Amino acid sequence: MRELFGLMKFGAKSALWAAIINTVLGIIKTAAYLITGNVAMFAEMMHSFGDAANQFFVFIGSGLSKKSPTERFPGGFGRLVNLVLLGAVLIVAILAYETIVEGIHHIQSGAHSEDWFWLNVGVLGLAIVLELFVLHKAMKEITHNIPKEQTKGLKIVPMAFKHVKSANPATKLVFLEDLVAVGGAVLALIAIVIATFTSFHSATGYASIIIGLMLVVVVGRIFLDNSAGVLGVADLDMEERMGNEIMKHPQINDIQTIDVVREGDSLHVELKVEVAPEMTVKEADEIREYIAGQINKRVPNVTDIIIEFDQDDNIVHWKKTVIEKPGKRGAT
Repeated sequence: MRELFGLMKFGAKSALWAAIINTVLGIIKTAAYLITGNVAMFAEMMHSFGDAANQFFVFIGSGLSKKSPTERFPGGFGRLVNLVLLGAVLIVAILAYETIVEGIHHIQSGAHSEDWFWLNVGVLGLAIVLELFVLHKAMKEITHNIPKEQTKGLKIVPMAFKHVKSANPATKLVFLEDLVAVGGAVLALIAIVIATFTSFHSATGYASIIIGLMLVVVVGRIFLDNSAGVLGVADLDMEERMGNEIMKHPQINDIQTIDVVREGDSLHVELKVEVAPEMTVKEADEIREYIAGQINKRVPNVTDIIIEFDQDDNIVHWKKTVIEKPGKRGAT
């Protein structure tokens, strides 16, 4: 048990923040729904509890995935976070279904429950502010390796969208869920305004259905991303970045293969480089240290690096060579 709690300090902080805030928001929205009976508030309540459940799972899974390899599991526990999130998909799917069904019932019944206007507006306004706070934290985690001058102020928004694919699974999930959460809260707010000041009272029912469908999209994205993670998904962007950096070494003629596999928050790197046949063991060791040093300096969460050497076969394998080296094959 002590080891379990010790591992939690390695859990994704953005996920913990998001889980706490969404739990608080879920409780507030529950109270507002019980007072007002507003179906859009019901949808937002379900959305918040769904996000909270997911993000608690993410936090726990990301912490447990840092457990050191054991004799029984020598490959480590990096993919545990993906397995945990596949379980969380079931919870969110049930909440999405209930949200859509409630919206359909509201439309069919034609019920008008748009009292307590300012209570609804206040709760949703608070939700938008808090969700934006969590979203900003996720953006900071996504862009933490990018120079600060490129992420100042609103510059962080396009940079976060640009680099979200390379973010670790926990941060990516928080970012996507809170992006949808902000959109859902804004949609619910608009629906309540329309239902209150026009005769289109079923607007909140339609908003509930749309929010439920947004949850379905989240379920699908979580399932696909984490199914790939369980299998061991290749990080193609990282492979290209690492390959281009490795090819800068003057004694590396080519890269036969390079595989960067994402396992939870961690990366596993394997590559085979081509060198001159007369290279000594000492020179090869120096190159190995250079490659490992460059990767660890530039890329976080690399758990292990396996490097093989082969003699130059005079066939170009690496198509992304970035420099031309004197006396060697030119760049392609």
